Amino acid sequence: MNALSGMKRTLALAVTTLAAIAVSTVPGSAAPVPGGTQGGPDHWGVIARNTIGSPVAALRSGPYGSFGVTGRSARPPYGTGSLGIEVADNSTSLTPPSEKVDFGNEVDFYRNPVLGLNQVGFHVFQTGENTSHGGPTNMPNIRFEINPNLTAAPTTTYSSLVWSPPASPVTDRWSPYLDATTSGRWFLTGNAGTVTGCNQSTPCTFSHVKTVLNDGGAAPTIHTVAVGKGRDTMWAGAVDGLRINREIYDFEAGGVRTLRAN
Repeated sequence: MNALSGMKRTLALAVTTLAAIAVSTVPGSAAPVPGGTQGGPDHWGVIARNTIGSPVAALRSGPYGSFGVTGRSARPPYGTGSLGIEVADNSTSLTPPSEKVDFGNEVDFYRNPVLGLNQVGFHVFQTGENTSHGGPTNMPNIRFEINPNLTAAPTTTYSSLVWSPPASPVTDRWSPYLDATTSGRWFLTGNAGTVTGCNQSTPCTFSHVKTVLNDGGAAPTIHTVAVGKGRDTMWAGAVDGLRINREIYDFEAGGVRTLRAN
């Protein structure tokens, strides 16, 4: 019995040591948050009401590669997994016929201040095939469903605040961190986009969209946070290391881990 207990203690120590090594080798200098998840893994998943068609947004292992690629960009930036996303461009009977999917959290960011966002971004596994389908900016998005609380539109209580990333600097491998606060463009959907001028036709910088939302009235608040794709061009790839302020969300096959950026 004593020998068995000793073996269990040894095994537990080994697992703890391996976990510490895994965290210490994570690029970007991050540490685990106590509890390991943001509100529990059950709070992250496909947002069904924002899904059109039969797209894929699933936690997975890898991807590793592509073939012939070595070094840090050949593996997910955090842990061993990522969020795999696949959407088609011509697979539904709707107009437009393309698919859409959002993978996110409808619980833990509710009523957080939009103006409190100061760090946002992710890493992406982009392929050459994706760029041939829709050009170099055929990329997934970060979406915040929000209450814009605009003084000029007091009855508008819903809009999506969307980041359209720039082209990934690399293909067929993992990108470096793409900073949504300094790159790409942001827009608001619906009437909020019309009123502020930051719409899909005339997107804005991150700093400008925060300025137009800070119009002297009640502060805008977040409903949900998601990574998504569509409705536009077909895309198949993966995302990892979603950052929102100091938290980094590490997508793993077994769930979503929360890391704290140092």
